[in-house]
Amino acid sequence: MVENRPFQTFLTHLILILGVAVVVFPVYVAFIASTQAPGTFLRGVIPMTPGAHMVENYSAMLGTGLRRAGAPPIAGQMFNSLVMALGITIGKIAISLLSAFAIVYFRFPFRIFFFWVIFMTLMLPVEVRIFPTYQVIVDLGMLNSYAGLTIPLIASATATFLFRQFFMTIPEELMEAARVDGAGPMKFFKDIMLPLSITNIAALFVIMFIYGWNQYLWPLLITTDTDYFTVVMGIQRMANAAETDPQWQLVMAAVVLAALPPVLVILFMQRLFVKGLTETEK
Repeated sequence: MVENRPFQTFLTHLILILGVAVVVFPVYVAFIASTQAPGTFLRGVIPMTPGAHMVENYSAMLGTGLRRAGAPPIAGQMFNSLVMALGITIGKIAISLLSAFAIVYFRFPFRIFFFWVIFMTLMLPVEVRIFPTYQVIVDLGMLNSYAGLTIPLIASATATFLFRQFFMTIPEELMEAARVDGAGPMKFFKDIMLPLSITNIAALFVIMFIYGWNQYLWPLLITTDTDYFTVVMGIQRMANAAETDPQWQLVMAAVVLAALPPVLVILFMQRLFVKGLTETEK
């Protein structure tokens, strides 16, 4: 029997509503600020209702950008960020699936050792190995290219570990049944393991996409051509320029536009994302 406790229910919902308000309010302020006239920020008071310059501000950011700040139109930067985020995400998932499958289902010498070598790379983030990685990219002639933006970041010990743990929960009888039916390793992987891994892939897709979209240090290091600037780089340049040339309404418009793709990814994949994080049995 479930007890009906109205006060506890009310308190729970109140805490949830307050939590959502704390998270959403800065986003709402950014959106309101992006619709205001150029001088609104200088007056020190920001209205709480949308202004009349929304179309003008967003059109300026998508069409011309802030050339004085060295930031091209944000549409091109968002495309670069999208290519980088998708490249990193798809690359991480593909490599991690195959490496985890090999570690679990193939018997070869030192396979556990190699897994722990992969796992220990978690202690070596991009910032630690950034200079040797940069030198490799220079030697390969991959500066100012999409390959240079994505390839050095596609290896993922985290995803390999998570897929390995999931593959270890699959009954061995399933593999034996596939073998009796004449399925080779790759057919077993494609027809059985991939469909079973959909929720895990979706959860990792959301996490890795946001990771790739928010990258700042690596693109800043290897791109000098404005045609390859990412949206995070563009926002940083515009924020610095706003100190001398106050165009905060345009900066806020860029921030709102930059937040849309990750939000849309989360909304469209929310059900699979939550299922992939909470499901323990298939």
